[in-house]
Amino acid sequence: MAHLACRDIYLSFGGVTALSGVSFEVAKGEIFAVIGPNGAGKSSLLNCISGLYRPQKGRIQFDGSDIVHLKPHRRARGGIARSFQNIALFHEMTVTDNILIGRHLHLKSGILTGGLFIGPASREERRHRERVAEILDFLHLDQVAGQPVGNLPYGLQKRVELARALAMEPALLLLDEPMAGMNSEEREDMVRFILETNETKGVTIVMIEHDMGIVMDISDTVCVLDFGKRIALGTPESVQKDPHVIKAYLGEEDA
Repeated sequence: MAHLACRDIYLSFGGVTALSGVSFEVAKGEIFAVIGPNGAGKSSLLNCISGLYRPQKGRIQFDGSDIVHLKPHRRARGGIARSFQNIALFHEMTVTDNILIGRHLHLKSGILTGGLFIGPASREERRHRERVAEILDFLHLDQVAGQPVGNLPYGLQKRVELARALAMEPALLLLDEPMAGMNSEEREDMVRFILETNETKGVTIVMIEHDMGIVMDISDTVCVLDFGKRIALGTPESVQKDPHVIKAYLGEEDA
């Protein structure tokens, strides 16, 4: 059984078709890359999986259950987390507090105990902060834990987004251009953290990325979209040689 399966997904906005019959399966524990030119439907696809968009047709199955009608928070509780192409953090809050927000799905204290901050609520707060401390250490964010996110360089802010997603303890992590706008050193760091998340934590990753070198180096499977349609699916090696991909995305050599 596939960990994630998208079957015949159609999504349109008025007269504009964003996705047209897209299907694929993602195995548990793999790194699955989605590539394609700008406007190919990549982010729309991730939005369908996370629940921000609801496709007009098709099924999305997660661990065998159809989730296409579930709201985003229900999918998050089920084990799906994501980062965004444009940073979506609380810039006035500290790094630690931004990551703590990712723990809200695991909160069990009620309004009364939480408001008074006594007994179970206090113990729960300590447990969540311990978990956040582990993530800060894992992503090498310890030194900036108390700083407002808005004061951090762009590359570190992208890393905080990853940290907040990991705080949800996902089984499936959706990354929308996690390395966009980074310099080479920042990209190398992010690649290392993505691989460690996949290998040491066993998190399945579906990733949109434009850096073809990175995609070919770390992906197990690559899905290529063009004008909302899937034009290729397979290993990085096979996709790289596919004539449809070369024509639509990688470019053709001049005759």
